[in-house]
Amino acid sequence: MATYDALGVTYARTRRPDPRIAAQIHAALGDAEHVVNVGAGSGSYEPPQTVLAVEPSLVMITQRSPGAAPAVAAVAEHLPLRDNAADAVMALLTVHHWADLRAGIGELRRVARRRIVVLTWDQHIFRERFWLVRDYLPEAAAYDDTRAVPTDQLIDLLGGGRQEPVHVPHDCADGFGAAYWRRPHAYLDPYVRAGISMLAQTGDDALTPGLTRLADDLKTGRWHRRYAELRTLDTMDVGYRLLVTDH
Repeated sequence: MATYDALGVTYARTRRPDPRIAAQIHAALGDAEHVVNVGAGSGSYEPPQTVLAVEPSLVMITQRSPGAAPAVAAVAEHLPLRDNAADAVMALLTVHHWADLRAGIGELRRVARRRIVVLTWDQHIFRERFWLVRDYLPEAAAYDDTRAVPTDQLIDLLGGGRQEPVHVPHDCADGFGAAYWRRPHAYLDPYVRAGISMLAQTGDDALTPGLTRLADDLKTGRWHRRYAELRTLDTMDVGYRLLVTDH
């Protein structure tokens, strides 16, 4: 995707895989011996049995580690693979970027012999539970409203399956949207925001008023008083979901 040629420059440094989330993803893949990662980015969460990564952005591909699986520049809607090419196909925090969701999901189903694993989020839960977009940056939530895909719709397109909540640790190593739910100062860092597509693509001009209020609330202690209960939590469910479909 062209936008990630600009937005993906910092991903290898800000979007490191979190081992707890990785364990849940790898467990969902089960005993698959051959895995294809679609919308692979810089390669986060790829298990050792990954045989191919598919990623449209060359900027993202160049950030893959030297020992990672081979990568091909292609889009989800046209996977350069034969039918039933892999035991499992995974697509992590990527379906909302696809130009043709139905075609992309159709390609996942065509290529996967046994299982498809998709990491996404429930926008309604995200809006309701995540303080940053609910109370400070509704502009970012509005942007996500235009691209978030309802999980029930994805399950239908996948031909059925189950949903697993993905709880975000308070010290999450992967800097995706809600990763810093207990570390609010991080959202004031432009380097961190550059690695979060909902913030980077909304743009600082739109975010500045909310970020200014957040900075002031952190300085005065109002944020810590208002969200004191968050300090008692080790993990939080803010709507991230792992969808698992078997053929």
